[in-house]
Amino acid sequence: MSQAKGGTLSHYRLVEKIGEGGMGVVWKATDTTLDREVAIKILPEIFSEDAERLARFEREAKLIASLNHPNIATIHGLHEADGVHFLAMELVEGEDLAKRIQRGAMPVEEALPAARQIAEALEAAHEHGIIHRDLKPANILLTPEGKVKVLDFGLAKAFEPEAPSGSPSMSPTMTSMGTRVGMILGTAAYMSPEQARGRPVDRRADIWAFGCVLYEMLAGKPAFGGETISDTLAAVLRAEPDWQALPPGTGGSLTKLLLRCLTKDPKQRLRDIGEARIALEETPAAAGEVTDTVPVAVVRRVMLPWALAALLAVALAATWAFRRSTAVPSDLPGVMRLKVELSKGGALPGNVGLGAAAILSPDGRTLAFIAGEERSRKLYVHRLDRAETMALSGTDGARGPFFSPDGHWIGFFSSRGLMKVGTEGGAPVRIADLKSDQGRGGCWDENDLIVFASGFDTALSKARSTGGKSEPLTQLAAASDERSHRWPSPLPGGKAVLFMTQRTGQDYDDADIEAAEIATGRRKLLLHGGSYPRYAPGGRLLFVRQNVLFAAPFDAERLEVTGPAKPVLEGVLASTGDQESGDGSAQYSLSAAGTLVYRESEIQDRSQATEFVWVDRAGKETPAFQEPMRVLGFRISPDGTRVAMEARTERGFGTWIRDLRRSSTAPLGSDGDGSFSPVWSPD
Repeated sequence: MSQAKGGTLSHYRLVEKIGEGGMGVVWKATDTTLDREVAIKILPEIFSEDAERLARFEREAKLIASLNHPNIATIHGLHEADGVHFLAMELVEGEDLAKRIQRGAMPVEEALPAARQIAEALEAAHEHGIIHRDLKPANILLTPEGKVKVLDFGLAKAFEPEAPSGSPSMSPTMTSMGTRVGMILGTAAYMSPEQARGRPVDRRADIWAFGCVLYEMLAGKPAFGGETISDTLAAVLRAEPDWQALPPGTGGSLTKLLLRCLTKDPKQRLRDIGEARIALEETPAAAGEVTDTVPVAVVRRVMLPWALAALLAVALAATWAFRRSTAVPSDLPGVMRLKVELSKGGALPGNVGLGAAAILSPDGRTLAFIAGEERSRKLYVHRLDRAETMALSGTDGARGPFFSPDGHWIGFFSSRGLMKVGTEGGAPVRIADLKSDQGRGGCWDENDLIVFASGFDTALSKARSTGGKSEPLTQLAAASDERSHRWPSPLPGGKAVLFMTQRTGQDYDDADIEAAEIATGRRKLLLHGGSYPRYAPGGRLLFVRQNVLFAAPFDAERLEVTGPAKPVLEGVLASTGDQESGDGSAQYSLSAAGTLVYRESEIQDRSQATEFVWVDRAGKETPAFQEPMRVLGFRISPDGTRVAMEARTERGFGTWIRDLRRSSTAPLGSDGDGSFSPVWSPD
């Protein structure tokens, strides 16, 4: 019997070699008995030398052969001919996922249906007690019809040596040599931390690998990489994926799914791949809603400016309810949400350079905000327990407000310098000079010291709240191309502040978050990839990335992030674009009592009309409506015949339905009923 083209193994004639790796050589072959094409995997020679390993492999193969799922490649049989052991498997025509990704990242509408099918395959296997153990793009085939086939389910277990539980000396062997048993080069990039440490694994290792594969499909590069296997394993154990590599269209829910899959502690990881499958099914792109029978997309011809409406979302809780897991402890109160419509002061400002336009007092009872047009902008206070709003005189042109620890004063930036004003009114008091009125954040600690960024391209300074000459706190590091330090936030004890470091040419979502000791100015890097850091009571470091508020466990005494960051709130308005159009600020604030106020990123100028057009795949535009609509958001029905719109009319804001076939528009309920965020059912 010959293992060459035209040779035979038992009743299989070898046609062409189609793959080779640490788990064997794969041939396309013809089953001469049943006259069908199959894939033949010839196992390494070690199987003929190790009876115990071969017996274990036979048990695994029989178990896998019992799987019957459209997304799992079928095993037809396990054979032996003249000492050569091989598997006969379903031959799947198509391209493996690794080759597809080599051509570039997959669009979301292409990646999510594939990911859903991978999750379905894993779910079916896990229900039968089978763990893949070596899920990676090279083991996933994409057929020309768009179907996914996952290969080599459970086979990695037969290749692993038996080892005492948790023995470091028996951690997985990896080699590029096909003649040695072990993982092929590159598998380390998809290996869970517990698997890399040589510890026993369960289905959560597959969930980790699934997260790695999904990330790579969307980003076009591995979640964890390195020049050598050791570098890659070090990244798996210690590093975080480059979340900025995900495409701009990646939603917060999808980012949250990736984070739950790629949590290094398996106890905190997603427990069941079925949850991932459900999450993907609820994502419109994964459900295949875009078809060629209806126009591909509706787009807005003109991007509307930042929100000018004075509407804030406030999340209220008696304690700050950031949690280490998704389970809600029974002793935590429920989270209440309400919207506060500010009654005076006009519109909240929409331009950059302001920091948070609305902030909460430490006791959570007073909302301070800046409102009005550029020339008439003032500082206002709104008592939440009294439902009244008062303008603070002498605050014309105010920017970047921040409260004193006792809530009796509000600091702010103006053309006259760094100022403070009482919350009950009175004449503003000058604290310190500024490089310009373009200050980039200030904070007031419990020692009555104010730390602030006095300009657009400056380091941090400090000054007593009673006034006097300011002093430098930090210095820009020219060697690392630092451009500015901004948006300081106090830490408990008054010993240090959080702040953001931005470098020349760097997006704010890619900035560094650091801490600086007040007494010495000594700095410590906390994490990379975020902006506008704030400390939350209970030991959490908050920051914003791509309009999502993240929280990471944080030891304020040691100035250390002690765990992975997790998304806690989507849709936070943030100025995190390029350095010319943004300032790295975000529109959220929180009190010591656990009240969070934030400005929703979906809010836009409702006074401007929006033109909707259909765009086909060739880029041709056709007007969707005959008349312009003042629309904030929209959802197309699954059959493409209607559009649900959040629209502003003379009677107020509400949801309207546009029938594209009849060219008619009617309110969903009553005109101006305040309804928003419509979502169609699948039918």
